[in-house]
Amino acid sequence: MTRLDRYALALLGHPQRGWIDIGQERMSRLDFLHALTTAKAALFCVTIIPGETTYVILRQLAKRGYDLDRLQNIYDQYAPYPEGVLFAQTYCLPKGSDEKSVMGYLIQEGLKNHERVAMKHQKSFDQEAWFKKIVTIASIIQKEAANEEEMPLVASVIYNRLKKGMPLQMDGSLNYGSHSHEKITPKRIRNDTSAFNTYKNRGLPPYPVCVVGEKAIEAALYPAKSDYLYFVRSKDGGHKFSRTYKKHLRNIKDVQK
Repeated sequence: MTRLDRYALALLGHPQRGWIDIGQERMSRLDFLHALTTAKAALFCVTIIPGETTYVILRQLAKRGYDLDRLQNIYDQYAPYPEGVLFAQTYCLPKGSDEKSVMGYLIQEGLKNHERVAMKHQKSFDQEAWFKKIVTIASIIQKEAANEEEMPLVASVIYNRLKKGMPLQMDGSLNYGSHSHEKITPKRIRNDTSAFNTYKNRGLPPYPVCVVGEKAIEAALYPAKSDYLYFVRSKDGGHKFSRTYKKHLRNIKDVQK
């Protein structure tokens, strides 16, 4: 840009941000500057929903015409963990982007957002501790909580059970990968031999079970202060929390009435 170009742009308006469609390959300098201020953005937007799994997200991208195997290979190559690296948010990308550009951008922005949130709350970013503990807990919260207001309470149950050495016994941990939207049945609990089965395994799963949003991360960082150990879905869509197994059984009976 020359000083004269700056004066011309000041007269024409303001350059647009992001990617725009100029529409031509060859044009005069003045026409180019004009296009910078008036051309339409050549973008498409992808919304990554909190609680969704990368398995499902990649298949949603494939419906836009992308090659699923290539998307998966690129994710496996650049993402540090099989799940939870992408960040729940809406992203706008240039039309015509190939699989490497799209997947690389989503991974890069996901990691940036995770680091941003970690720095905001912890003033540091230990990637391994962040994903294997905080984001993993946040992912279970994301799957289990009925709403954002419940998230700190669900977090407190997770931490309380971990402290006592109790298995988490949470259905949400079994909604990993291709099982994202499955109803968890007693048969599924018996037959699932993965490390995500928190009915059979103590402690946390090896890595997150889904993509998370900032509210779930905040709940994982700042759980409510409670001595709750149990919760069950109530008729109004929320959860009833309890401190003892006896009270938990009564809550289950009330829900089933």
